[in-house]
Amino acid sequence: MDETSKRCPDCRLVLPFDAFSLNASRPDGLQFYCKSCFSARAAAGYRRRRERNGKSVRERREVPAGHKFCPGCEQVKPHADWHRTSTSRDGLASYCKPCRKVQARALHLKRTFGLTPDVLARLIDSQDGLCAICRTRPLQHVDHDHRTGGVGGVLCGPCNMGLGQFRDDPSLLHAAAQYLRQHKPAVDEVISPFEVELRDYLERHRAG
Repeated sequence: MDETSKRCPDCRLVLPFDAFSLNASRPDGLQFYCKSCFSARAAAGYRRRRERNGKSVRERREVPAGHKFCPGCEQVKPHADWHRTSTSRDGLASYCKPCRKVQARALHLKRTFGLTPDVLARLIDSQDGLCAICRTRPLQHVDHDHRTGGVGGVLCGPCNMGLGQFRDDPSLLHAAAQYLRQHKPAVDEVISPFEVELRDYLERHRAG
């Protein structure tokens, strides 16, 4: 050692002064341990405190330059797969773009319909993956009562738009069916089962 170096008692290396953080309370004005060893000790202490409180500590991942680890999908991805943000130290979001999309959808479901992705999946399964009204087309929209916020079912685009056009009013749908019977009798047998489905759906999910 000389006047510009110091031995770290942990790693036992003789290192230059700039390898030690400043500490005005020490006689030499430097931290007792080198920066690397001090960081390792601080991390170990943090881990012990978390474990005493019954909490886990996320393992630090070593990733190549230009990449980042996503805690959502647990994959290392290039920076191009991350949104930029000015609020983080590295200028990148905490989760990759696909994971943020999943999180955003889950938040939308919760705020708008009071549903979780699991509850929505069970509702879709109960409908065999088909529109709750026409039972033929794939699902696109979660239908809910705008007055009460109650969720009815999951509908295809045309059926969802149809309910909106008729203002979710069973009497209007019934009047439309009567109109079709009067002016287009040839489609009576085609429209009748669909009318029943629409009317029954609205009466179940728009009661009161």
